[in-house]
Amino acid sequence: MQITLDIPEELFTKLGLLDQSVSQVLELGVNELVARLQPGFTGFAEVLDFLANLPTPEEILALRPSPSLQDQIDRLSEKYQTQDLSPAEQQIWQQYEYLEHVIRIAKAKAYLKLNPNAS
Repeated sequence: MQITLDIPEELFTKLGLLDQSVSQVLELGVNELVARLQPGFTGFAEVLDFLANLPTPEEILALRPSPSLQDQIDRLSEKYQTQDLSPAEQQIWQQYEYLEHVIRIAKAKAYLKLNPNAS
């Protein structure tokens, strides 16, 4: 299928620098946007993006949730303590718990790299 788009010149320049086809760029972008709309994905996307930048042990130890992610966790935590969560909310809560577990492991390993005699 063929489509015509009006895009900003800066974006056009960036697309020209890529060796990928525009259809691949669009597919990746659409997949990212769809994934971001999935329940619980927000926190994972932020952490994966952070880890993809190969942070130093110090940066890993300093990692904290973004204000928006912390707000989401706080709201869900409050609801979790006062009432039942819907099945979708329960799934998101479990994903946040798993994400926290993964981050704790990363922080423990970062700590050991900085303090090799601590083990």
